[in-house]
Amino acid sequence: MDTILQAALIGVLQGLTEFLPISSSAHLILVPRFLGWDDPFLNSAAFDVMLHVGTLVALLAYFRTDLLRLLRAGAASLRDRSLAGDPERWLAWLLVVSVVPAALLGATLESFFDTYFRERPAFIGLLLVAGAAILWLAERHGRRDRGLLQLRFGDALAIGAAQALALFPGISRSGITIAAGLFLGLERPAAARFSFLMATPVIAGAGLWKARSLLAAGGLVGEPVVLLAGMLAAAVSGLLAVAFLLRYLRTNSTGIFIVYRLVFAAVVFGLLLAT
Repeated sequence: MDTILQAALIGVLQGLTEFLPISSSAHLILVPRFLGWDDPFLNSAAFDVMLHVGTLVALLAYFRTDLLRLLRAGAASLRDRSLAGDPERWLAWLLVVSVVPAALLGATLESFFDTYFRERPAFIGLLLVAGAAILWLAERHGRRDRGLLQLRFGDALAIGAAQALALFPGISRSGITIAAGLFLGLERPAAARFSFLMATPVIAGAGLWKARSLLAAGGLVGEPVVLLAGMLAAAVSGLLAVAFLLRYLRTNSTGIFIVYRLVFAAVVFGLLLAT
């Protein structure tokens, strides 16, 4: 298959699975493996950085108004040295608190997790099942009677700690943070919105961290058309995924994603047994 087409398909896979609660890392490791897509450039750090850029563009495009408002609120709180009962200022600092656990753990352990689980697809299958079980429990036991502005600092820290578990391929960043929000009593759309807002600095930070290392080594070069194809595909599909999920969760549970995760895990185990 043409490398540019493969790059675009992987970009679509990244954009959809980054934001739907089904695990982007599991799909990006397992799907190319089972399809025999072994182009070294598509497995390179440079291509991974551009996929991150694509998903970041999707978040910035969808939440541009929210993010600008929260940045202004955060700056105002620093200027006045007060939250002043302003819910926007409160939410801005909740997001800051929520990204700390993932930032600390990701900076130190992300490369280990990626390398370790890439060679152990059966573990990824088990984590897909574990993620499905966590979502099911959250749906079953979450009260779903709290809005986004009712979150407290402890809640934000708990959701942030849950986000750090997304380093395990198969868990899913959006899945584990939405589940954490549901356990804390958030309504589904509120849990998803907070998940996406807190993902913005984490994805930006991950992309910048990898880009910094690549630039220092002169490695963020290669095949510009391939990089652009992956980035644009990730951006467009990611934007569609965010819009779809926020709308879908207004009237539906995460049940369809729980079923999908279990089916995908069954396919993974079946393919592993067949090879």
